Amino acid sequence: MPTTVFTIANQKGGVGKTTTAVNLAAGLAAKKIHTLLIDLDPQASATSAVGIEKQEGKSLYGPLRGEGVAFSMITPTAYEHLALIPSEEDLAAAEIELAQTENYLARLRGVIDPIRNSAGFRVIIIDCPPALGLLSMNSLAAADHLLITLQCEYMALEGLGQILRNVERLKTAGVNPGLELGGVVMTMYDGRTNLSKQVVDEVKRHLPDKIFNTVIPRTVRLSEAPSFGKPIFAYDPDSLGAEAYTSLTNEVIKRFGLKD
Repeated sequence: MPTTVFTIANQKGGVGKTTTAVNLAAGLAAKKIHTLLIDLDPQASATSAVGIEKQEGKSLYGPLRGEGVAFSMITPTAYEHLALIPSEEDLAAAEIELAQTENYLARLRGVIDPIRNSAGFRVIIIDCPPALGLLSMNSLAAADHLLITLQCEYMALEGLGQILRNVERLKTAGVNPGLELGGVVMTMYDGRTNLSKQVVDEVKRHLPDKIFNTVIPRTVRLSEAPSFGKPIFAYDPDSLGAEAYTSLTNEVIKRFGLKD
């Protein structure tokens, strides 16, 4: 089976992007789907959320500059079928340095293609920085599908339009003509408020075939889990958050045919 590459992006911070990247990756791994999580955010939140310490020289910073290979950055996690390429603060410098290189939008694709072609992983999930800078644009250029996490608030809809316009630019410029919007994950849903319901309904109206049925609730347990270095399934497997990410995982597997 070919490797499927997802990038999880949103230019706004605090919208459940990393929480979704980590828990979707862990959910797929729990289903025995070999998954590689790439932390492309210099803040390294996804790295710490799976219990891995930041290590100098273990991110994709070197390979993006033409030094070393991505394969050597792959780090095992405590979870079977889940591996990680960690982040480090040096990645922040890549935003500036990439602009001075040839094919600067295709650097990441070239770096991870050997991993993709090795068939060692069924899924690669890239967690982006909360900005549409060169690292995020590189991740879009390297992906098959974009998954957008969208917080259940009105301002979120403006950001949705911005990132979709960038996808179209990459496609029309021939940088990644095959890139598709894989789906929209509604996060931080509060069933007690009309606002959450209204925002979900609005996205359903605009993108009826793209929004996932699963909504991710706003819960304390989901917020706590990263500080313990654990995906929600390891931190509190019986929680509402774990239930929601199990449901989302099942939807992703079905939508993208990730199991034989």
